[in-house]
Amino acid sequence: MQVTLTTIQSTRQKPAVAEKQKTRVDPMFHEKIDHLLDTYARKLADNMNQQFTIDARVPSVMIAGPANFPIRQKEKQNRARDSNMEEWRHIQGLLDKIRSTGMGGISADDPEAVTKLKEKLEGLERSQLIMKEVNIYYRKHGTLDGCALLSPNQIEKLKSDMARYSWLKKPFDLTNTSAEIRRVKELIEDLSKRAETEFSGWEFQGGHVEMNRQENRLQIFFDGKPDADTRTELKGNGFRWAPSVGAWQRQLTDNALWAADHLACIQPLSGERPSQLQKKAQEKPSILKTMQEYPKEPGQEKPPMPKKEAER
Repeated sequence: MQVTLTTIQSTRQKPAVAEKQKTRVDPMFHEKIDHLLDTYARKLADNMNQQFTIDARVPSVMIAGPANFPIRQKEKQNRARDSNMEEWRHIQGLLDKIRSTGMGGISADDPEAVTKLKEKLEGLERSQLIMKEVNIYYRKHGTLDGCALLSPNQIEKLKSDMARYSWLKKPFDLTNTSAEIRRVKELIEDLSKRAETEFSGWEFQGGHVEMNRQENRLQIFFDGKPDADTRTELKGNGFRWAPSVGAWQRQLTDNALWAADHLACIQPLSGERPSQLQKKAQEKPSILKTMQEYPKEPGQEKPPMPKKEAER
């Protein structure tokens, strides 16, 4: 018996969690909620199929008989069941992620996202510095007693954790903190680059596309209601219908442009691919800047055109 993705998604409880969360948060988070739900359904289906496979490995004692019952195989089966159950618990954690989506944190759609992320980065780096100093103190003295960087309660908690977990050789493991600092730095760089990027909309047969920088959305406007196949194709590429603006849209990211390149129904009338239009739009400000900064020669009224522009 195979559990399919459709089987899982047809149950009422789990999609209801996602739909309820959508009513509580801004529509900007709906795409993320849908992605988490799809991931949950797919992993749960795989987990259940694996459970059926494990259950079929060893026949019942009523069938094999006590004398022929494979005890070692049964022990392996029980270990596999435990592992599968642990994975199931992990998958259920995705429901908590759905319930927390949009309820806090820093969204890439927030106009102040870069400023907030920089503040978060400063806090992480301060915490990392303190943790490093605490580790140095412990390595030097062999104890946390008397460490001025920690409160008495913090000292007792760390001592308790180190006694409980034998693998802890120092008060703080900086691996996760370092990884989070790298992630935040990369996100700041990505958002800063995106803020400086020029985007260009286009017309297609039966509508037009707008790059809404203010809302951080790639929006598709059709002259009329698209047919069922087109709507299915749009949904399959991450676009969702937004009645408030009368457009199909998704977050304005590199992935959105990649999806637009592969949607035959919205290809530009110019014959170029959407990504090619964006490349041209990004080159144009660079050319204008070059012309403004190019030093004029005596008697020259206009700066010479850059070679690429002159050849067009």
